[in-house]
Amino acid sequence: MSRTFKLTLQYDGTDYVGWQRQANGVSIQGLLEDAVRPVEGVQVNVFGAGRTDAGVHALGQVASLSLSVAIDAASLGRALNAVLPPDVRVVAADEVAPDFHARFSAIGKVYEYRIVNGQTVSPFVRRFVWHVIPPLDLDAMRDASAAVVGRHDFAAFQGVRTAVRSTERTIRRLQWREGEGNDVPLVMEIDGNGFLRHMVRIIAGTIVEIGLKRWPAVQIHDILASRDRTRAGTTAPAAGLFLAQVLY
Repeated sequence: MSRTFKLTLQYDGTDYVGWQRQANGVSIQGLLEDAVRPVEGVQVNVFGAGRTDAGVHALGQVASLSLSVAIDAASLGRALNAVLPPDVRVVAADEVAPDFHARFSAIGKVYEYRIVNGQTVSPFVRRFVWHVIPPLDLDAMRDASAAVVGRHDFAAFQGVRTAVRSTERTIRRLQWREGEGNDVPLVMEIDGNGFLRHMVRIIAGTIVEIGLKRWPAVQIHDILASRDRTRAGTTAPAAGLFLAQVLY
């Protein structure tokens, strides 16, 4: 009898090609599957809740897998951490219902995008933020963010060469919070039922353009309505993006 396990993961994605196993480069999925193989004795498929891109980090990525070996959840977590690199950690392991699937059982995700706005960025946080030097108008950024909340067609905020059935998604919450001090980031937190490829980074890049006063806040309505990627802003760097939580 196989049993299903849910793993909650944190990782620094800087040195990885992303979640999904690829022919070239080291992936988070590949590391986990390689770590699980000696536990089960055969190749095991590990499924992730979100396919984070190269350089993107996770505070609460979720993975699921099925094992037939006699092992409890706590021992599985310890066994994986013993062989995973130190920048990838299993922070929780739980046995769950057989029909649980990290991706298909999820009802939403929460992402964070982190920015340091100032002349310098600390070497201790530079791997985890977008460094924007000119001052940002946070009030204008919050005004623009309000227009993104709700159900919309986000085709203008989708990465190129992406094939999906629908580009409509629902954003339940998008808010900005300020840190204290030069080394504490400005954080965009966004909660939605699903996200297109690069969607969070394009939203962040577009709102920063507004914060830099290159566009008025109201222009985000026209960008959404256009369904045209060329009308939106830059794709913000991967370094600032974190998969914060998967909702079930």
